[in-house]
Amino acid sequence: MTTPSYAAGSTSIPLIDDTIGADLAFTIERFGDRDALVDVPSGRRWTYAEFGRAVEEVALGLLAKGVAKGDRVGIWAVNCPEWVMTQYATARIGAIMVNINPAYRVHELGYVLRQAGIGVLVASVEHKASDYRRMVEQVRADCPALRDVVYIDDPTWAGLVRIGEGVPRERLAEREAQLSCHDPVNIQYTSGTTGFAKGATLSHHNILNNGYFVGELLGYTEADRVCLPVPFYHCFGMVMGNLAVTSHGACAVIPAPVFDATAALHAVERERCTSLYGVPTMFIAELDLPDFATYDLSSLRTGIMAGSPCPTEVMKRVMGEMHMSEVAICYGMTETSPVSTQTRRDDDITRRTGTVGRVLPHIEVKIVDPETGETTGRGEPGELCTRGYSVMLGYWDEPQRTAEAVDAERWMHTGDLAVMDEDGYVRIVGRIKDMIIRGGENVYPREIEEFLYTHPKISDVQVIGVPDEKYGEEIMACVILRDPERPLSRDELARFCRGRLAHYKIPRYLRILEAFPMTVSGKVRKVELREQATAGPAVAEA
Repeated sequence: MTTPSYAAGSTSIPLIDDTIGADLAFTIERFGDRDALVDVPSGRRWTYAEFGRAVEEVALGLLAKGVAKGDRVGIWAVNCPEWVMTQYATARIGAIMVNINPAYRVHELGYVLRQAGIGVLVASVEHKASDYRRMVEQVRADCPALRDVVYIDDPTWAGLVRIGEGVPRERLAEREAQLSCHDPVNIQYTSGTTGFAKGATLSHHNILNNGYFVGELLGYTEADRVCLPVPFYHCFGMVMGNLAVTSHGACAVIPAPVFDATAALHAVERERCTSLYGVPTMFIAELDLPDFATYDLSSLRTGIMAGSPCPTEVMKRVMGEMHMSEVAICYGMTETSPVSTQTRRDDDITRRTGTVGRVLPHIEVKIVDPETGETTGRGEPGELCTRGYSVMLGYWDEPQRTAEAVDAERWMHTGDLAVMDEDGYVRIVGRIKDMIIRGGENVYPREIEEFLYTHPKISDVQVIGVPDEKYGEEIMACVILRDPERPLSRDELARFCRGRLAHYKIPRYLRILEAFPMTVSGKVRKVELREQATAGPAVAEA
């Protein structure tokens, strides 16, 4: 009989039943004189004792502004220390922090402010071409719940701290005594590539435990220094980053307001970081820097590559050339706080480059037939589902959309196609919506992408399906070249594939690009690649 594709994580280490504020207080008590937060661009740094006082100042200021338990406080800013302070201050007073993508423009901002009913907004003043103050003023009249805006690097931030000075500390203690670890603490809006984004609502219990166990599997202690070039508005930065750090007494290092490959490596070298995070495109950018070899990265031992499928060849280079021998791949989604599976430090090279690891403690995963809902056998592809403490409370104020994603037995349906091997290791083979059906054959883009990464002329690749009258869909490879001076033809690509890929998996079309359309968190927007292709791409066909 075939073993079912189901696995449950260890329960030997108990879940944390504290609020985020209580957990931070425990860390401050143990590691008060150790570095908690370093902002490389400004040169500012805080020990845990200093960080705790800064968080308390912000918490008292929000109380002075009348923020009640359960009120929504928006954060619309690039990475900076004030972002982190707001994260922990809102948790301490029982407010629900709403993460707003810094790339949002007026239409999207207005939607989130109204949908979440945000009363107080903390925002950047500006960044590059974004004038946040002007955009807030454009939507404010249509957002009746919004009563106050605090701008970082502006007198209003200093004003927030100042008005908090008049609030007795006892009020904060009284508020914290009213809180439960199962209270909602965070709303994160998913990408919304089809219609408006949904607000995944997460509790202290959800995200504190997820951050803690991610850090446990990375072997974090108070000696670790974690470089975070990933955005805080995303789970990658604020859960796998900030909460993994503070739950272990480690130090978070901010290299830049937004991702910058040079700034990331500079921060690792200057602060002697032991861990570095990034999506694959970030690591590719770092490895491709002309002066990459001049950076001293010898302090690194671990880190996380996640956010989108992690190419095996890139993973091998990160392990070998960046000294990250213990780097992990994590898999998850915002709705699951986010991580469900993770590779372990003692996994062999094949599993640590070819899978997304095994299930985390206190979580269950299974793979089901998308049509029947039946659990598949090991080695058979299907939709990955996950259940446990990490599954969101629901989409904010959208019970119908919640029911579509989380079934009656509390299984979160991810929409990802996966395969589980006999030892419980999971391999992601694509998105259900990205799967290409060519002449009745199911084609998983990830498999072709992994193969094409081995071509010496290819730096990055995304495989998509495009409409075809004969086969329904045909395969297109969208490629970024290592050296634009060394062209690649579709015939050359086909010769490289013949005899090594089944004939129906060989791309019929090749499109050369300088860059892929990306979300701000570093995920490639395949839907946009498909739209560009059907609008009349520059395609070479055999």
